[in-house]
Amino acid sequence: MPLHSSAQKYLNELAALDLPPKRTLPIATVRRNAIAKATMGKARTEIGSVVDQNIPSEGGELPLRIYTPHGKGLFPAVVYFHGGGWATNNLDTHDELCRKLSAETGSVVVAADYRLAPEAKFPAGFNDAALAVEWTFQHAADLNADANRILVAGDSSGGNFAAALCLRFRDQDGPRIAGQILYYPVTDHYEPGTQSYRTFSEGYGLTAADMSWFWDLYLPDKAAADDPYASPLRARDLKGLPPALVITAEYDPLVDEGRAYAMRLQEAGVPTRYSCCAGTIHGFLIVPALAEDTARAVHETNEWLDSVIASRQQAVSTG
Repeated sequence: MPLHSSAQKYLNELAALDLPPKRTLPIATVRRNAIAKATMGKARTEIGSVVDQNIPSEGGELPLRIYTPHGKGLFPAVVYFHGGGWATNNLDTHDELCRKLSAETGSVVVAADYRLAPEAKFPAGFNDAALAVEWTFQHAADLNADANRILVAGDSSGGNFAAALCLRFRDQDGPRIAGQILYYPVTDHYEPGTQSYRTFSEGYGLTAADMSWFWDLYLPDKAAADDPYASPLRARDLKGLPPALVITAEYDPLVDEGRAYAMRLQEAGVPTRYSCCAGTIHGFLIVPALAEDTARAVHETNEWLDSVIASRQQAVSTG
C-alpha cells in the first residue's frame, strides 16, 4: 500500500533538516542525535513501577530497567533489547515502548542497556544480552514473574540479539525461552544484500548505507558475518526454537530478511506468526509521529503473547 501520510510527513521533516549522513559524523554525535530524536515529545504510559538496577557483567556493570505492570502476578516476563545498529540508543530511547508493552501485555519487561559498538564489538553486546536473560530467569521470583513464561524481544539490532539468543540457548542447553518477539529484525549481513536493500536504499529513514556502516562498526571482521549468532539467517538449522512473532515494516531495507527469517522458522516447524506493518518505515516503534503503527504492533503482540502463554501453560500442566 502507499506510504502512510504520517510516515511521509515524518520523512519530509527529516529531509528538511538536511542532516549529514551518519557515517560522516563522530559516533558520539550520532548517539546524541538519536537520543534527542527518539525522546522528544514522548508520552509516559503509567504502569505499576519502573526501577533501574545494575548487575555485574564482564564489562563492569550492565544497566537494566525493570517495568512492572499493575496487578498481583505472577506475570510473564519479556527481556527487551533496544535497536540502534548495535551502536546507538539506550534505555531512554525505548522507555515509552517498554512501558506500552508492559501495560498492554501485563508483563514484566526487563530492558538491557548492553555495551555498544564500535567500542564493544561482537560478541560483547550479545554477551550482555545473554546475561540479562540469565539474570531474569535467576531472579524471576524477585520480579514476581513466572520462570516458565520468560520471552525475549527486540527491534532492529535488538531483534537480532533476541533471535540469536534463541539459537545460542538452544545450542548450549541454556534457559528455556518461551517465545521470541522480533520487530523489523536484522537477520543477515548487508552483503550480498536483498532486493529491499536496493528498493528502499534511501529516502525512507534507515538507509542501506546506514546498515553497512552499522555492520562495519559491530563486527570485528568480515568473517564474523557468517557466525549465526551475528547473522541468524545463516544458521543451518532453525528447528527447536521458541515460538516467534515477526513484525516487519513495508518500507524498510530490512523487510526481506525479516520475512525470510520468519519463513525459515515456519519451514523448520517453529510456530511463527509473521506480519508486515503496511505503509510504514523502519523504526516506527519509537517515533511519536507514528503512534498508530506502534499501537497496532503492540496490540498484535498482546494477542500473540496470550496465545503463546496459553499453549505454554497447557504444555507445563500436562507435562
